[in-house]
Amino acid sequence: MSIIGSEVKPFYAKAYKNGEFIDVTEQDLKGQWSVVCFYPADFSFVCPTELEDLQNEYPALKELGVEVYSVSTDTHFVHKGWHDASEKINKITYAMIGDPSQTISRNFDVLNEASGLADRGTFIIDPDGVVQAAEINADGIGRDASVLVNKIKAAQYVRNNPGEVCPAKWQEGSETLKPSLDLVGKI
Repeated sequence: MSIIGSEVKPFYAKAYKNGEFIDVTEQDLKGQWSVVCFYPADFSFVCPTELEDLQNEYPALKELGVEVYSVSTDTHFVHKGWHDASEKINKITYAMIGDPSQTISRNFDVLNEASGLADRGTFIIDPDGVVQAAEINADGIGRDASVLVNKIKAAQYVRNNPGEVCPAKWQEGSETLKPSLDLVGKI
């Protein structure tokens, strides 16, 4: 069953954010656009490059009304330790959720049961708490957060303009499509 179109399932977790431990639940993912970015492990290789890239795009995401949450099966204590130890991770100002119970990773179907670690999954969640986009990569394939910004712009456009859809490589301000019988076979 696809996670697209499904509501975020209940969870409770601790996170590290801006020098504090905070509580996070599925309710925090509602009321605004949210991005949940799963990664395998702290103190690893590809993960810090992705999380730094996501931080670099964080101001653009905030301008779009998006809150960001990174998640691994490490604890919030490990997130703080990594934040304190890594030059790349020290830049992060979004919430780093600990998921040692693996509940959130299971809820989003990104838990690798054999390793006990999360796959590289990125989810865009609308203000109603409904998953609008999902991307899951193999462990060795890093993500590009600038692509995420464009996906969110498209998701927001479609939500705000019923009856219109965004074609491939759509950029903000470019033409959209209005699906109709007249378009069948002409695109």
